[in-house]
Amino acid sequence: MPGETTREEILLRAGLTLASELSLPDVLQKIVDLSTEVAGAKYGALGVLTRAGTEIHDFLTHGISKEERARIGALPRGKGLLGALIRDASPLRLERIQSDPRSVGFPANHPPMTSFLGVPIAIRGRVFGNLYLTEKQGASAFTEEDQRAVETLAAQAAVAIENARLYDENFRARRNLQAMKDVADLILQGGDLESVLFLIATSARDLVGGEAATLALATQQPGRLVLRVAVGLHAEEFVGLEFSATDSLAGDVMTTGKGMVIDDASRDPRMNQPIVRTGDFGPTIVTPLIVRGRAFGALSVARVEGGVAFFDEDEALVSRFADQAAIAIEYFRVQEELQRLMLIDERERIAKDLHDDIIQSLFAEGMALQAAEAMVNDPDAMKQRLSLAVDHIDRVIRDLRNYIFGLRPGVMADRQLERTLRDLVENFSEGNEDIRFEVRTDPEAVSLLAGRATDVTHAAREAVSNAVRHSGGSEIVIVLEKAGDDIAVLSISDNGKGFDLEEAAGRGHGLANLRARAESMGGSLHIGGAEGGGTHVVVTIPV
Repeated sequence: MPGETTREEILLRAGLTLASELSLPDVLQKIVDLSTEVAGAKYGALGVLTRAGTEIHDFLTHGISKEERARIGALPRGKGLLGALIRDASPLRLERIQSDPRSVGFPANHPPMTSFLGVPIAIRGRVFGNLYLTEKQGASAFTEEDQRAVETLAAQAAVAIENARLYDENFRARRNLQAMKDVADLILQGGDLESVLFLIATSARDLVGGEAATLALATQQPGRLVLRVAVGLHAEEFVGLEFSATDSLAGDVMTTGKGMVIDDASRDPRMNQPIVRTGDFGPTIVTPLIVRGRAFGALSVARVEGGVAFFDEDEALVSRFADQAAIAIEYFRVQEELQRLMLIDERERIAKDLHDDIIQSLFAEGMALQAAEAMVNDPDAMKQRLSLAVDHIDRVIRDLRNYIFGLRPGVMADRQLERTLRDLVENFSEGNEDIRFEVRTDPEAVSLLAGRATDVTHAAREAVSNAVRHSGGSEIVIVLEKAGDDIAVLSISDNGKGFDLEEAAGRGHGLANLRARAESMGGSLHIGGAEGGGTHVVVTIPV
């Protein structure tokens, strides 16, 4: 057992260590590690409570290996002695766990434990979680001094957790503003609705650390919803899926007009929701899309079953993206209506111009040719009149050509894809100044793929997003070029650390969505190592 001086040194070092750490997951693990050291315990754990403060939703341990954790099975929810500490929120010290009537025993494969010390961590009057320490080393039980030391550490931990959360909130707020700007820029640059909604769903998923996001919209059939956009895990199965609003999460939030946070969707009875039906998702946020007081869709973000629960702050962030999605949909609806009205006005203008110019010219020429019957006995006059009629008809044909070509898109439309790829890279470069981006395009490939610009851009965005988030590289290169008479190739390369393809495919890195995007264009996806290390993503597209 450490002496008093040693314990004071540990507490001093603990305060300095916790004060220097800003990553909340790292702070929580260090609290567990330091608490076992300061109390002389063999095992330690930190149970982070749910929003309601009635259950454990995250459980960090010290002294138990990953293999042992796996054999134990599901994490504790807060029953027995753990539940007693949650309900009472005051320190608890026992010489023998088994002798306490509140003890419900340990699950199978759990290490044997005897002595116990529990201390709550309170932040601004609210219990954030509890420290659980067992198996006092060198003695049969924890002492009063051990308890006071852990209480001191818990106070230091509360400050460190609050600082880390404030830093995390500030960081997320900056990322949130950048994501909102990216969406606004995409709209102003002429991006289509599908691209905008895809970016919104992806940003919402990434900012709250989800594995999947879906956006459901009402269909023309009353009471039916369709998943317009899906990103992440099961995305290829979800997109385009229709389901009943009745007995679904999306339908409920659309009815109430309020978002909800669910700790475990796999246990939810509202089985019409595709995220619930799979049984693969646990913590879930669902929030409605509302315009002028009317809900017409819902945005959902989910983590896999057994994942860390969402907090209210996460729901508020996703709700802001839902509001942006609703505004974007309304914006595009208004734009479509304006274009329809403009088309009607343009048709009326063309009809008037044709009537006042082309038709009147042809009518006048017809009248002149009828009058030419009187020249039948004067061949020279007849020839001159016919020649003049041909000239007039040629002028009318030229005018008609001007009308026709004035309605066709210019050749510069082919450059839209190249401009979109460069804009995409510019958006990613903001906030990632340590990464060098490069875009190279073949004008012929750009022209041939102009009609599939949306799919090509989606594929590029997913691959670049994965490289930025996971590669750790300093360079990302995007190339679009011809690779034969009937094949174009989109390639994204980075010089990062690479990854295990099979392992990544099971963690919702968007690879399935990227492969589905390639197949929707009639192409294929290949992922391999890049020269000099890193990852090389290749999408082949028939042209």
